[in-house]
Parts: sequence; C-alpha cells; structure tokens
Amino acid sequence: MQLNYFAKPLSVLGRWLTTALLCVSAIAFAWQGAFLSNTTAMAAPATNLIATSDAGSDLQGKVSKDAGRTKGFVRDTTDKLKKTAKTNAAKVDRATDNDSAIARKAKNDAARIERRADNDSAQTQKAINKTKNAVESAVDGIKDAFGK
Repeated sequence: MQLNYFAKPLSVLGRWLTTALLCVSAIAFAWQGAFLSNTTAMAAPATNLIATSDAGSDLQGKVSKDAGRTKGFVRDTTDKLKKTAKTNAAKVDRATDNDSAIARKAKNDAARIERRADNDSAQTQKAINKTKNAVESAVDGIKDAFGK
C-alpha cells in the first residue's frame, strides 16, 4: 500500500519531466534553424570554393618555411644532445682515472649517443622532407584540379 502511494505520483512526475524535456528539445532543434532555415542561401557561388593559385602558393611557401624551422629545431636538438653527452663524459673522466673502466664506458656511451643523435636527426629530417613533399604535391593536385 505504501509503495503505491509513492509510486503513482513519481510515475506522473516522470511522465511530465519526459514530456517537458521532449518539448524543450524540439524547441531548441527548431530554434537552431534545422526546419526554419532559408534553403536558398545554402548554395554558395562556385567561385568561393575554388582555391586560387595565390592561396596555393602561399600555402606551399608556408609549408617550406615551417619545414625549415622544424629542421633547424632538429639540428639544434641534435647539437645540444651531443654537447651534453660530451660534457657528461668529460665530468666522468675528471671524476675517475683516465684508464678506468668507468671512464672508458662513459666515453663509449658518449660516442654511441652522438652516433644515435646523428642517425635520428637524419631520419627525422628525411621524414620532414617526405611530409613537406607530400603536402606540396597535394596542394599542386588541388590547384591542378581547380585550375582546369
């Protein structure tokens, strides 16, 4: 008996809340203009969609400039890494005897780090070139497609 006393008003309240939520959603949907929009204004003139050659050239110039900056960043990072490896090896060398196993290991590690830094830098710059070339060829393809 007690459960029905609370369940019926709760059920009625739930239906009212669901109905109100549905109405608010419908009003919001219509307010955004899905049904009431002016469909003649949707068709944009084709001249706005065509990429001009100037815009394509500007984009290619920006890609080249960004690739140059990125390559410079990679070179700077490589140089800093190599300098740090040399500095750390020199610190270990000063802290130990020149002929100790630890000093030899530090020198070998520094040489290995420098080789890896050079290899990684070369691979990264190749990847940058590939990406730059891919973007430029895509821009050229778009310019050719809209140019005809």
